[in-house]
Amino acid sequence: MSGTNSSNDPLELTVHSLPQPGLAQRRVGRLQLALVVAVCAAPVLASYYSFYVLKLTGKPNGELIEPPLDIPAAIQLHDLQGHAVEPESLKGQWLLTLVQDASCDKACESKLYVQRQLREMLGKERDKVDKLWLIPDDAQVDPKLLAALEREVPPTILRAPRAQIEAWLKPAAGHALADSLYLIDPQGRWMLRTRPDAEPKAIKQDLDRLLKANAGWDRPGR
Repeated sequence: MSGTNSSNDPLELTVHSLPQPGLAQRRVGRLQLALVVAVCAAPVLASYYSFYVLKLTGKPNGELIEPPLDIPAAIQLHDLQGHAVEPESLKGQWLLTLVQDASCDKACESKLYVQRQLREMLGKERDKVDKLWLIPDDAQVDPKLLAALEREVPPTILRAPRAQIEAWLKPAAGHALADSLYLIDPQGRWMLRTRPDAEPKAIKQDLDRLLKANAGWDRPGR
């Protein structure tokens, strides 16, 4: 009969490939993870982009470290009581860092004073910055100096082997580690070294630029 297929005509079937079980879920999971990482990293990346590339914040007075150097995971940190301190615990804040011997001569005391004043000069932004004093030896710190530091907001004081500190932080050419301040970002990366002859106002300008570029990301002081 016209318009009907013969029973002998073969049926033509099209078989489409089926998605592998779990493939879509894995793709969604990877996408979600990438989005979380991007959201967490975006403010820091934006601050670096504006600071390093666009130069929106002006020429820095200090020496930028490019690329920034992560705090070594194996660095052996101890507090003054000899308790081990995990490097990860230093992350989350900007760290205005000094490397000074435990004996702390007049030049060292002057650096500690500048470190303290710089943080105070930041005003309402100061809670985003911690002070860190790294001691590369095992000598005792003068109790009178510790008592004087305690009268203000004291720095975090940690010991670490000199060789391990020197493998991470580097002085300016022709200078010692003790001559500069080292700025560590909230991800634990050394990213700026102050010039040995820098005035506190010039150092503050760099801090202001970075904190402004990173506004809204930092959490209050630990």
